[in-house]
Amino acid sequence: MTDSPPASTLLHGVSLRRFNTFGLESSAERYFRATSLGSLREALRIELPTLVLGGGSNLLLTRDVPGLVLHLDLRGVRVLPKGDYVEVTAAAGENWHEFVAYTVDAGYGGLENLSLIPGSVGASPVQNIGAYGVELKDRFVSLKALHRETLDLREFRAEDCGFGYRHSVFKRELAGQYIITEVTFRLSVGEHDLRADYGDVREHVVAQGVGEAPGQSRLSPKHISTAVIAIRRSKLPDPAEIGNSGSFFKNPELSLSDYESFAALHPSAPSYELPAGGRKIPAGWLIEQAGWKGHRRGAIGVHDRQALVLVNHGGGSGRELFALAREIQADVEAKFGVALEMEVNVF
Repeated sequence: MTDSPPASTLLHGVSLRRFNTFGLESSAERYFRATSLGSLREALRIELPTLVLGGGSNLLLTRDVPGLVLHLDLRGVRVLPKGDYVEVTAAAGENWHEFVAYTVDAGYGGLENLSLIPGSVGASPVQNIGAYGVELKDRFVSLKALHRETLDLREFRAEDCGFGYRHSVFKRELAGQYIITEVTFRLSVGEHDLRADYGDVREHVVAQGVGEAPGQSRLSPKHISTAVIAIRRSKLPDPAEIGNSGSFFKNPELSLSDYESFAALHPSAPSYELPAGGRKIPAGWLIEQAGWKGHRRGAIGVHDRQALVLVNHGGGSGRELFALAREIQADVEAKFGVALEMEVNVF
């Protein structure tokens, strides 16, 4: 197998272990790494891909991949000043956290709450990623995507994307039709609308000496990013040390009537109000209460600090992880009457 595939070359029998954050062994029958729009079109003229691979952070490989694996490795960042804000465009292959760090270091506000989320820029709108009170759609301007068959490049504005909780049209209605090539964000300059009131963020910000008292620093995107990184590192395992994809399941959203029935049986369960009504239940709480936190089965298991994270300690298989996930889903539904939906893409 080839270990370091070059760009713009069709290769055979390439190991995908280092291209997925679970560190699962899988082989691509054919592999092409696209580093430009031209090479991407070249690849699509050769063969429609079975799998488009970005950062591999939201992917569970349960088998070898027949046909073509297209590795999207487009790079580059552009900044367009717009007075009191900027529009920043990042190519799809840029590492998400490195891109966020770039915007924070430049003094731009808007993405700091989304620090340290694994994955690539191109995958971020597909999931409408979110954390600590901010979702990607809140800072999104547009994206460009290439149609897999016609090779036409189309611009999508926010209203075209159908953003919802961990959802967009690219997950369902347009799934498999387009490949995102770049994403543009609107970020603030100078005066920022900062969100430091979610979860543990405020506590960590205060610990940095930020506030209104004399001698304290003024709250900045950097302060929030630093807090978010500290929180995530304290709760979530590093994929470089333990194979994982971050949150494996979505937090279930219940209608108000369903929540009232649930709360009557489980009054101590935490929940969060949804803008459109109803309540969101933390999936990690459900899994932990069902007794799965820290569960280990050979090389795979549930993380001992965050029950929402399934892990591969080394040498586990995607089939084993998928089987464990299905068991957790069935057990949580049997005990709480709540269905968990997997957030990762399963192949």
